[in-house]
Amino acid sequence: MIKNPITLVLGGVIFSFGLLPLLAQAQQQVSDRQVAAMVEALRQAAPQTKNPNDGLYSQWQVQPETLKGWSRTCLKRELTPTQFENSPAIARQVVSCITRRELTNQFAATNYNEIASVRGAACWWMTGNYTGCNKGFTADYVQKVVRFYQQERSKPAGTQSSKAGS
Repeated sequence: MIKNPITLVLGGVIFSFGLLPLLAQAQQQVSDRQVAAMVEALRQAAPQTKNPNDGLYSQWQVQPETLKGWSRTCLKRELTPTQFENSPAIARQVVSCITRRELTNQFAATNYNEIASVRGAACWWMTGNYTGCNKGFTADYVQKVVRFYQQERSKPAGTQSSKAGS
C-alpha cells in the first residue's frame, strides 16, 4: 500500500522531467533528407585530381585506409578499395552511414544548428577535425559542401539526388 501519495506523485513528476530532455533529443535526430543532402553535397564537392591513380576511391574520393574502417563500422565487413570503387550503391551506403553518424554528432555539438553541423561535418570529412577549416583550400571546400547541401535541401521531398551518379 502507498502510505504517502504525495511522494508518489512528486516522484512521477521528477521522473517525467528527467525524461523530457531525452525525448526532446530523440526528436532532434538527423533526418534521411538531411543525410541524403549531405551525402550528395560531399559527392559534388569531392576534389577532382584529374589523376586516375590518385589513391582515392569512388565519387567521394575516399582514402583506402579510411574506407576499411568505415566499411567495418557500417557493413560489419571490410571492403577493398576496388569493391568500394566498383559499387556505387555500396559506396553510397557506407558514406551515408558515416555521414549520419557525423551529422548526428555535430547536431548535438552545435545545439542543432543545421548549417554549423554541415560545416563541422564537412571539415571533419576533409581533415579529420571538426574545426579549423576557415581559410585556404579547406575553407573553400567546406563552403562548397554547404552550398551544395543547401541546394539539395531546397529541393522538394522526393526529388533529392539520392541516387545521383550511382
